[in-house]
Order: sequence, then structure tokens, then C-alpha cells
Amino acid sequence: MILYALACGNGHRFESWFRGSVDYDAQAVQGLVSCPVCHSTDVAKTIMAPAVVSRAGDTSVSPSCGSSGAALGQETVLLDERQVEARQFLKSFRDKVISETEDVGEQFPDEARKMHDGDIPHRHIRGKATIEEVRTLIEDGVAILPLPNLPEELN
Repeated sequence: MILYALACGNGHRFESWFRGSVDYDAQAVQGLVSCPVCHSTDVAKTIMAPAVVSRAGDTSVSPSCGSSGAALGQETVLLDERQVEARQFLKSFRDKVISETEDVGEQFPDEARKMHDGDIPHRHIRGKATIEEVRTLIEDGVAILPLPNLPEELN
């Protein structure tokens, strides 16, 4: 594995791991390497200070090469302030939806349709549906709001 310091054409700097230089080159040519801030695929490697292990076993980085500090044990920031605020807003919105709704699980499409058709009383529900079920409900005018999973929920 190799860690590359990268920068996009808009000047955003970030780091990413690759299996090797060949993998980076192949992914970059295919447009698969993108900036986490602006999503630009105009990305290039930048000069990066190597981690050096001393005899005492500690890792250090040459300060003259502009390292982001990740090798020094500092957290690498991939989100700017606006993105952090947006993620916090989405998380608080999801938490509110979850606290104020009934989880009907896989029965969500059927329950939502029954409420829409007036077959059962309206109540606030949430659950799971396939993309096709969601598409059909929306096309039929059923008022639903798909909620995306946050990245940390997928780990």
C-alpha cells in the first residue's frame, strides 16, 4: 500500500491510499480518483514527505515538504466546515425522523400505499424499500422521502 498526497485543479489538497503506483495511474486515467471537496477528477500527485523511522522507533516527517500532518498522528481533515455542518444537519434531521416515526421495516411500501389509498389511518412511518419500490411509490403520488445513509452508518 502507498499513501499519495494529492491535489485537485481547484487547489484542494488531500491524501489517499492505493495498492501501488500502477493502481493509482490506472484509476486516475479512468477518472476514478476525485477530490473529496469539489469532486473534480482533475487530480495530480503532489510532493510528499516520507515517513522516516529513527533508531528509537518513532516516526517523523520532514517539516519542509508540506506534509498534512497525518504521519505525525494528527487527524487528516477531508471535509470542510460547510460539509461538516451539512452532515450534522442531515444527522439531526435523520435522528428526528427516527425518533418520531414507527419502523415498519420491509412492510413500508405496502403500508405507505395503504395510507395513501385511505385503506388505513395515516401515521408517521419509516422502513425499507427497494429503489424500484421507491420509484413506483413516487410515480403514483405517494408522499415519501427517501433518507440516505450517512457514510458512518455504512461502516
